[in-house]
Amino acid sequence: MTTEVIRNTSTDGRSAGRITRRVLFYLVLSIAAFAMVVPFLWMVLTSLKSPAEVNSFSWLPTELHWENYGDAMSAAPFLDYFRNSFILAVGQTALTLTFATAAGYALAKLPIRGKKYVMWYVIALLMVPFQVVIVPLFLVVKQIPLFGGNDIFGQGGSGWLDSWWGLIIPLSMGPLFIFLSRQFFTTLPDELAEAARIDGVSEYGIFVRIMLPLVKPALVTIGVFQIEASWNSFIWPLIATRSPDLRPLQLGLAIFSQDELNVQWNYLMAGATLATVPMIVLFILAQRYFVEGLASSGLKG
Repeated sequence: MTTEVIRNTSTDGRSAGRITRRVLFYLVLSIAAFAMVVPFLWMVLTSLKSPAEVNSFSWLPTELHWENYGDAMSAAPFLDYFRNSFILAVGQTALTLTFATAAGYALAKLPIRGKKYVMWYVIALLMVPFQVVIVPLFLVVKQIPLFGGNDIFGQGGSGWLDSWWGLIIPLSMGPLFIFLSRQFFTTLPDELAEAARIDGVSEYGIFVRIMLPLVKPALVTIGVFQIEASWNSFIWPLIATRSPDLRPLQLGLAIFSQDELNVQWNYLMAGATLATVPMIVLFILAQRYFVEGLASSGLKG
């Protein structure tokens, strides 16, 4: 009888400890989620305030000024900025899905000599900040031969600067996407490709008809990452373009903060809210594949 009482007490103690840990876990997650939502909530509330309320730093607006969104859209050609950001995102994502997945498949499944060292190089590139390569990338883009008035040696003109070529191609395939593609393809059994080779299927056919349909979560994950990066790009378009016709959305928002002493915060936050909505919708639509892709990427060697 005493042993049974001790056993029940021990079980109750473990259950109580498990419940306590779970409560603490969800409490920490709730605090973290709230901390992440607060900036977005502040942005939306600020976009609905009058200039006087913005300067007084009040959380809740006394009156909702929905006209701020219309005024912000009419202050600059934001429809053109949206179009440019859309072209930039679609162009970079299409190139990334084409070449990064092909490179990842080659590093994962093809018998390439020295591919282990190539993979080490790709991983090393992940540690290089973009700010380090801005100047070399600018010089490479400027000296593209036979573009922008350049001669065959890349001299005398502007190359790909201030063009869609210079906006889309240089940042269309990062090492992160090659790494993610390779990790996804390593989770697929080699027997699939070997059986297809025996049946006479080419490597291109194996890649397109057999392997790619099996890694749809990977394609969605890489696509979401690339679209988000392209949509929010600011530094490279600022450096590589001069024409307002090529200005993307994030660069266009700077029109409300050109005067550091008189920033139009309500219009700026209204534009930023409109710029954020497409990314939220994208994540909601792709959430199932995105989470599945991150969960199944693994770290298989």
